Amino acid sequence: MRIAITFVACALIWGSTFLAIRFGNEATPPVWAATIRLTCASVVLFGIAAAMRMPLPRGGRLRGAALWGFFNLGVNLSLLYLGEQTVPSGISAVLFATVPLTTALLAAAFGVERLVAQKLVAAIVAIGGVAIIFAGELGVAVPFGGLLTVFCAASAAALANVLLKREPAQSVIPLNAVGAAVGAVVCLAASFALGEPHAIPSTMAAWLPILYLTLAGSLGAFVLFSWLVTHWSVSNASLLGVTVPIIAVILGGLVKGEQPAALTYVGAAVVIGAILIALRAPHAQPVASSATASD
Repeated sequence: MRIAITFVACALIWGSTFLAIRFGNEATPPVWAATIRLTCASVVLFGIAAAMRMPLPRGGRLRGAALWGFFNLGVNLSLLYLGEQTVPSGISAVLFATVPLTTALLAAAFGVERLVAQKLVAAIVAIGGVAIIFAGELGVAVPFGGLLTVFCAASAAALANVLLKREPAQSVIPLNAVGAAVGAVVCLAASFALGEPHAIPSTMAAWLPILYLTLAGSLGAFVLFSWLVTHWSVSNASLLGVTVPIIAVILGGLVKGEQPAALTYVGAAVVIGAILIALRAPHAQPVASSATASD
């Protein structure tokens, strides 16, 4: 039951965060906004860990937390925020629906889980769906570079899931405290490399998306999802990609008036269909069991 509740909560939160990023990009330079978000999240999470006397990760757990932060909070968010400057929030969420299948492929490549043939077929189908989405969005002048940037962000998130699963399971608060700190450094470096201005936001329009993404995203969904990854099959946990795009497309249409190309709906249906194929596959067996989490 706890796994089901956590899964639904993550889907609802992440279904709205793509739209929040889109709003935030209108008021604050994108990667600088991600840096502020992660810095705030890290301070709060370290404070919670200290108040609860939770030990910070060491050894393999520290390595896992650092890699999680680097790829899922640093590389992923930098690329996603940049990509959403030109890519509609709903389409970004659909591209992130490829994460479960990319995760399954990477989990097999890294020896974390055995690859089920049905998931391999699903991955191939999903790649076809992504190609259709690219074709549809290019037809309505969404830049190829933006689409590719978001797809690379999704791939970085999948890699982070697998790298975290390779290390011993750990408490999610210290894990995300370290991860957010590492991610903030990555985003800050990227922001300077891009030549973004670094003024502190001074309007409510600028702060609201950052605060929402900090509280609901970094302190909510990422903590919940990292708990899922440490308590469930990594490829199953990433099947959030089935519901998040639907929520994001609906919100993008209602709030921002986003209208994907007709061909994009076909590609989205193919991707979601591929995820459903993967859902029906036998559960992937871990190559080696993880240590028990200490919450």
